[in-house]
Amino acid sequence: MAEKAILTCALNGVLTDPRQHSVPVTPAECAASAREAHDAGASVIHIHFRRQEPGMGHLPTWDPQVAGEICGAIRNACPGILINQTTGTVGADISGPLACIRAVRPEIAAANAGSLNYLKIKADGSWAWQPMLFDNPVEKIKAYLDVMAETGALPEFECFDTGIVRSVAMYVKNGMASSAQYNFVMGVASGMPADDRLLPILVDAILPGSRWQTTLIGRAEIWPVHQAAADLGGMLRTGLEDTFYLPTGERASGNGQLVEALAHCARRAGREVASPQEARELLETVNRE
Repeated sequence: MAEKAILTCALNGVLTDPRQHSVPVTPAECAASAREAHDAGASVIHIHFRRQEPGMGHLPTWDPQVAGEICGAIRNACPGILINQTTGTVGADISGPLACIRAVRPEIAAANAGSLNYLKIKADGSWAWQPMLFDNPVEKIKAYLDVMAETGALPEFECFDTGIVRSVAMYVKNGMASSAQYNFVMGVASGMPADDRLLPILVDAILPGSRWQTTLIGRAEIWPVHQAAADLGGMLRTGLEDTFYLPTGERASGNGQLVEALAHCARRAGREVASPQEARELLETVNRE
């Protein structure tokens, strides 16, 4: 029997503006959206923390109190759900993300596994935003991994390109982490494309026996890649951080609709959807209920 699929909902993201798109920001909004995703089959909630002042919800925050209130609300609304906390930040000061890991004690935490020139170009050749370096040198990655080990969070290595995928094995061999769980981020304009032809190559490049999933950025064209990931045995992820569009090309009304579509991918691959408790057992996370 095929292994059950672990579904992650990426609830809100860091760049999506709630003044333009209906992404959750407040603890109550995040809890309600997480419950929709949970009821549709999500056992993991990937969360970014936003500022709570009126009109400031488009900006990130690393306030541990805000992080704790948001994650507490999600856990209360979805008993047993696993929290996957973002850590991504530009620059050397990572005290905020580390403080949030210690405050929230997530079951899983994102570990961005390499640097990327974060770029996007407009049709006229101008930059969609000022070119920036998403800097993740080895010393920064190690600092994250040390606190994840301290708090019992499972690191999920975010990989934006093939060389980053290959680097993860070096981190494990060096002793920076005891194991690897991979997230292939596909669809960022300056990273790997969302192309199902890449998946067998990427899966062949990971440490044997490691779990993996895809983060697919785009519109309706990403859904065949989701199906390929389901067919190949990967964990599955979607949510308003990654896309606003259903396989039909229609805009999703919220995270629940997106996760429901993802669950259909799993079942078409002959896989049932894991409950939060089953996900905990498969991932061997500490049960903190």
